[in-house]
This record gives sequence, C-alpha cells and structure tokens, in this order.
Amino acid sequence: MHLNISQQMKLGQQMKLAPRMIQSMEILQLPLQALEERIDQELAENVCLERVSDTEGTTDTETELMRSQADDDANSYKLDEKEMVAGNETNNESDFERLLEMAEQWPEDNVTSATKPSSNRISEDIERNNDAVANISERQQTINEYLLEQFHYFSCSHEIKDFGEYLIQNLDHNGRLQSSLPEIVQVYGKSISQEEAETALHLIQKCDPPGVGARDLKECLLLQLKPDAPYRDVLVTLITSHLEDLGQNRLPVIQRKTGYSIDTIKNAMSYLRYLDPFPGRGFESEPVLKVTPDVFVKKDENGKYVVELENEYTPPLRISRHYAQLLRNKNDDQTKDYIKKKIDAAKWLIEAIEQRHSTLKRVAQAIVDFQTDFLDNGPEYIVPLKMQQIADVVGVHVTTVSRAVDDKWIQTPRGLYPLKRFFGGGTKTSDGEDVAWGIIRLKMKEIIDGEDKSKPLSDDALVDALAKEGYNLARRTVTKYRKAMNIPSSRQRREY
Repeated sequence: MHLNISQQMKLGQQMKLAPRMIQSMEILQLPLQALEERIDQELAENVCLERVSDTEGTTDTETELMRSQADDDANSYKLDEKEMVAGNETNNESDFERLLEMAEQWPEDNVTSATKPSSNRISEDIERNNDAVANISERQQTINEYLLEQFHYFSCSHEIKDFGEYLIQNLDHNGRLQSSLPEIVQVYGKSISQEEAETALHLIQKCDPPGVGARDLKECLLLQLKPDAPYRDVLVTLITSHLEDLGQNRLPVIQRKTGYSIDTIKNAMSYLRYLDPFPGRGFESEPVLKVTPDVFVKKDENGKYVVELENEYTPPLRISRHYAQLLRNKNDDQTKDYIKKKIDAAKWLIEAIEQRHSTLKRVAQAIVDFQTDFLDNGPEYIVPLKMQQIADVVGVHVTTVSRAVDDKWIQTPRGLYPLKRFFGGGTKTSDGEDVAWGIIRLKMKEIIDGEDKSKPLSDDALVDALAKEGYNLARRTVTKYRKAMNIPSSRQRREY
C-alpha cells in the first residue's frame, strides 16, 4: 500500500507530540493537592523557577515583564530546537547525557549565589516542612502485629509459641486462617504435633478482637458468643445450621425446622447483628483523606451563582530574575543552553497552570449555569447533563471537559460534591419532560421507604408505582437501580 505525500505528511504530524500540550493536559487533570505537589517537585528540580512569597507581592505586570525579558534573552540565543517525536529509538539520550554533564561541570558557586535563601524564605521552608511532617499519618498497627503482642503473654512451650507466631502470620486481613490447620502443619517445616497445633490455635482464638483465628464464618461468629449472651442456645443453632436462611430472610423456614417462634428468632437475630464476621478489617482501614475543593460557588449581588477557584494563582510563580540575566550575559554556550531549557520549562509550567485556571473556571461556571435549580432547590432538581453540552458552551473538546472535572470537587451552598456528580443521563416522563436518573433513584427510595414492610413491593410492583408518578421504566431498569442502591429484594425486606 502506497501513501501519497499529503497522507504521509498527515501521518507524520499525528506521530509528533507537542510537549507543551501534553503538559497542559496533565496539569489540567490534576486536583489541587496533586497540583501543589507537582509545583513543589518542579521548584526543587528547576533553578529558574521561583515561588513568589506573600511579602514580595509580584504584580501581574512585573510577572509579564519578566516573562518577556526571558523570552527576549532566550530568543537572542538561538538553539537548534527539535520537536519531540514519538518512536525516537534513542529517546533523546544524547540530550539528556549532555544536560547531566553540564550539571556536573557547572560551577557550584553559580548555584549557591543565585539560590541563597533569605531568612524569610528559610522560615517559610521550615514551617512548610513541619506542616508536612505533622500531616503524615502514623502507620496503623496491623492485625498480625496486634495479635503477636498478645500472644507473647501466654505461657506455653517454645514449639507452641513458634507455631502460634507462624499461624498469626498466615491469617488473612479478615483475621481468619487462609488454609486448614492440617495443611498449615504440613507446610510449617518444623516438627509439631496436631495436638500442639490445636493448642496454639486456641490460644490465638482467645485474643482480641473476638473471632480471630477462625477457620470459617460459622466458627468466627461462635467464638464471639459470650457464655451469658441472651438467646445463646438459639444463636448457636442459627449460626450452625441456618445462616443461609437468615441471609434470605426465610424466617418461616427456620421456624418450621427448629420449632422456635418467629419472635424468638427475631430477638436472636437482633443480637446476631452485633457480631462481626470480619474482625480483622478494622486494622486495615485507610486514613480518610481530606477533600480540598478546587471550586467554590457563591451568589453575587445580582443573585447569580458564580464560581471562584481556590487559590486562583496557586501558587504565584515566576522566572528567576537572576537566571534570566545570566542567560543574557553568559558566554559559555553549554551553560546558556542549559539555562534556556530550564527557563522554557518554567514558562511552560506557568502557562499550563494559568490555562488550567481558565479552563476549570469556565467549565465549572457552565456546569453551575445548567444546574441552578439543583443549587436552589436540592438534589431532586438536578437536570440530565452530558459533557458534550458543556464542551459546546465552553468551546473545547469533550475530553478537555472530562480532564477538567476529573477528581475535582466543588463547594456549593448545598454541600461538597465532585464535579462529575452533575453529569448523567436520564429519561422522559409521561409528559415528555427530561428527568435525571438521580431523581428517579430518589423517587424509588421514597416509595420503598413508605411501603408496608409486611408486604414489601416486588420489582414489578415498583414499576407500577413509578409509572403512577410519571416514570415509565422497564423492570430490568428498576432491578438494576435497586441493586445499585444496595436495597434488598422484597423477600429480604419483609418484616414478620
């Protein structure tokens, strides 16, 4: 197959990567905290990039003059600029090696004289580092470590203690054994009798939290039953023989098989809910990360919702005056080449952040304009919205909208929401009005909450109830959303 010249040129253009565009897309997609981390990394790696402190207060005019100065200085020193091309077999290794050599050969005093920090800068850095250390969460103790601490207090033979430690290391994150005890004994690698292995396991099962060291769910729950637990005998029977019936809410079946009354079974079940089928999971919980909103919504004096960005110029950056001047005055080509590339990288970053600010603000404002009823009246007034609609309003590609809202949060008078919350499809009511799926979910929950629990509505009955409200949905759609909302089936919702 032969390509004509125009096709070859088009193919070549598609293979080229514009570094500035790639960086702009990456910066746009970053949430605020990740952006600040990226900026800190760039500040550490690029001597030509500076953070403007609050006391300096560089104006927009000064920043633009510095940028123009750097542009003039860079343009006055012409370099053989090459666009990055995908598929470069050498990956520009020669360029990277040359930069490394320059970094090694560059006189140290050029760096120290330019970057010697002021006392204010030192104080700011110390305070920032202290804050970072203070915000590092202490590593949470694992279930295995917690059990080992307790197990060491038991008096037992050296063989039992060693095997007990081995067993603890074989517990999964739920606190249960991952294999049967005979299988673990077989792969242990040391001589241990079955009786000694059972002793070690029973000692572990005496540890806190109750239920650890169990071989299955039934044993886990039985280990948690105290001798004086109410309805203990009933609970032992239910756990041993009727867990599946309990899960399916088949109380009449249990009544018929055991002879217990429905009230007795229900009373025992109320205690059963206090038992933990996964006693080890409390030790693996991840620390809750604080969500920092990128966007805030406020009403202006005219009653219109307007958006503002958190730290709209986060953080104020500029190109180093020292290195911009050094680029003009230095005679060493290698040094000037190095400085120019660093200045270019600094300019690209500053421009990418400014572009992120502009795009995110315009996208967020367009979303807010569409969802004014939601902000005024609540979640039941959200309207169906597609990203393409926002892209058309803002005048960007739909993938740009997707990157702009990705992992971003907005603080509204109605609460804190991810920006993606405002997008979603919908359907039409019997009157032909568009309605969002979120509203249908709310209506479905309202109907289920108000049903007679002794005769809960089946999915077919939910279809009929929604139709009376003007929402004509297929049964499979109702079932899909009920399951997505973690609402049990009608049989499981029934109360006896």
